[in-house]
Amino acid sequence: MTLRIYNTLSRAMEPLLPLEPGHVRMYVCGMTIYDLCHIGHARMMMAFDVVQRWLKSSGYRVTYVRNITDIDDKIIKRALERGITIRALTDEMIDAMHSDISKLGIEAPGLEPRATEFVPQMLSLIRQLEVKGLAYKSSDGDVNYAVRKFVGYGKLSGKSLDELRAGERVAVQGGKDDPLDFVLWKSAKEAEPEDAKWDSAALGFDYGKGRPGWHIECSAMSCQTLGDTFDIHGGGADLQFPHHENEIAQSEGATGKPPASLWMHNGFVRVDNEKMSKSLGNFFTIREVLAKFDAETVRFFLVRTHYRTALNYSDVHLNDARTALKRLYTALDLVSPAPCSVDWTEPFAARFKAAMDDDFGTPEAVAVLFDLASEVNKTKSAALAGLLKALGSCLGLLQGDPKVFLQSGAELDEGAILALIGQRASAKAAKDFAEADRIRKELLARGIVLKDSAAGTTWEVAQ
Repeated sequence: MTLRIYNTLSRAMEPLLPLEPGHVRMYVCGMTIYDLCHIGHARMMMAFDVVQRWLKSSGYRVTYVRNITDIDDKIIKRALERGITIRALTDEMIDAMHSDISKLGIEAPGLEPRATEFVPQMLSLIRQLEVKGLAYKSSDGDVNYAVRKFVGYGKLSGKSLDELRAGERVAVQGGKDDPLDFVLWKSAKEAEPEDAKWDSAALGFDYGKGRPGWHIECSAMSCQTLGDTFDIHGGGADLQFPHHENEIAQSEGATGKPPASLWMHNGFVRVDNEKMSKSLGNFFTIREVLAKFDAETVRFFLVRTHYRTALNYSDVHLNDARTALKRLYTALDLVSPAPCSVDWTEPFAARFKAAMDDDFGTPEAVAVLFDLASEVNKTKSAALAGLLKALGSCLGLLQGDPKVFLQSGAELDEGAILALIGQRASAKAAKDFAEADRIRKELLARGIVLKDSAAGTTWEVAQ
C-alpha cells in the first residue's frame, strides 16, 4: 500500500509522490519563542516527529525543516518587560524548548532556521513581489501584500474573497490600500529597541529601517532550505488561515510555483472544550505536565490520538494513558525481546504498516501493539516481543527498560521496598502468613503491587 496523506489543500487523501524519488522534503512551522512551550505546542511537534519517523521507517530519506520565529511583537514586548535583549530572551527560550521536547523523545529536525538569520532573503522575496505588482509601499512606511491581486487567494482555507469582505467594514489600518492586505515589512517605530530593527539599505533595499512581517519569514526560509516547491508543508490547524494562506500567496506569487505538494495540519489540544492557548490562559507548559507524569506516558497520550483529531487534555486521560502503556511494558517485562528486523509481510507488522500508511493512523497502529502484547503474554514468544519493541520504535515508544517504567513513580525508594519484600519472604519461610499478608497490604497501600512467581517476587507501581 502506498502511503496516503490527507491534503488540506485538496481536502482529499492523496498518495505521497516525492518530487525527488526516495527523498521527502518537509517544512513545518515551528515556535514563536517568547515563553515556555505548552502541551499544545508539544502536540504539533509530536505529530510531525511521528511523520518523519514513519517516513524514515518506510525507507525515505527525509529533509525535515522546522523553523523558529525569533522576532515578533510578543518577543519584543517580553524582552522589554524583562529588561534583556531580544537575543538573550530567544536564546533562553530556545534552550528551554530543546530541553523540554527532548524529554518527550521528539527528535531534532535536520534544519532549524531562525527567522533573524534570513532577513536578506525575506527582503529579496518582498522585492520580487513588488516587481510583480503584488506588494506596495504604504504611506506609513510599511510594505504590504495586495491580496486581491493574487488569483486563488483562499484556496487552502476555503475562504473566498467575498466571505473575507466582511473585513471591509473595519477601517483600513495605517497605509493599507485594502483591509485584506497584510504586512510584509514593518516600518521601525522610534520607541522600539534597536535590536528589533534592520536597516534595509545596508542590505541593498529601499524599505527603510524595520523588521519582517510574520508570514514572509516562512516563505523565505522554506524556499531557501527546500527549494521553490517541496513535498510536505505542516503546522497546527490554527495556522491554516491566515498564515499558511498568506504563505501560498507570497511564495506562489513570487515564483509562480506552488510551495508544497501536500499540506498537513494537526488538531488542537483542548481543555474544557476550548483550544489550549496562552491568550486564553488555559495552557499547561510541558514542564508542568512532566512534573506530574513521566515523559513516555505523555508521549503515548499524544501519539495514540490521530494527528488531525482534537485532543482533550486532563489528568484523567493521562492516568489512563499510563495504565495502557503499562500493559505494553508488562508484556516486554514478561518476555525478553529478541533482536528484530521487521518483516512487513508478517501479519502484525502488515496491519501496523497499513494503519500508518493510511494518513499516519496511529490509533489503529497502537491497537496492533496491544494485540501483539496479548499474543506475547499468551505465547511467551521472544520473537513477538522483539517485534512489539521494533514496531513501538516507529512511534518513539517502548524503548526503555520495562522494569524501570513499571517501577517509576514509586512513593517509597527501591531500598525500602526491597527490605519489606525481604521481611515478607522471611515471614513466609517462618509460616507467619498473617505477617506476610500484612506487609503485602502495607506495600499496596503505598502504591506498590507485588508479583510472586517461581523466580521470586517482583514489584511495580499500582495505578
